[in-house]
Amino acid sequence: MYYIIAVIVLILDQLWKSAIVKWMEVGQTIPLWEGVFHITSLRNKGAAFGILQGQRWFFIIVTLIVVLGIIYYLQTEGRKNRRISFALSLLLGGALGNFFDRLIRGEVVDSLDFRLIDYPIFNLADVFIVSGVALMILDMWLETRKGQQKQENEKV
Repeated sequence: MYYIIAVIVLILDQLWKSAIVKWMEVGQTIPLWEGVFHITSLRNKGAAFGILQGQRWFFIIVTLIVVLGIIYYLQTEGRKNRRISFALSLLLGGALGNFFDRLIRGEVVDSLDFRLIDYPIFNLADVFIVSGVALMILDMWLETRKGQQKQENEKV
């Protein structure tokens, strides 16, 4: 099930990026809500916020290691914690989306442009990666809280 989620994430990401590449010029912007949210065609040869520009093979190798680690976890521990496994499936699909961009295009296609908060332009894969990490943090917080409540109940 978790691999299906990852594949759906990957397909959505790649379809969106293919549409951006096909129908927009690099640098072109389409305001959906003027000054708040635009679709802007951009290419990124680095990581988040444009750091480590031109380190394509470094990111390809790191992503492969992360992807293999996620697959190993899902295969060995996936049934034990559904929230973490769901979060990792989002992360896996997003990581593969940016991985294929780097491998095939040599750069990542970015297009989601939130101008209201002057945030760097990003893509759907990034959304799924951040969502997966956020769900993992939420799971850790919930598990910590559950453990604290259990300790309090044992004291009573």
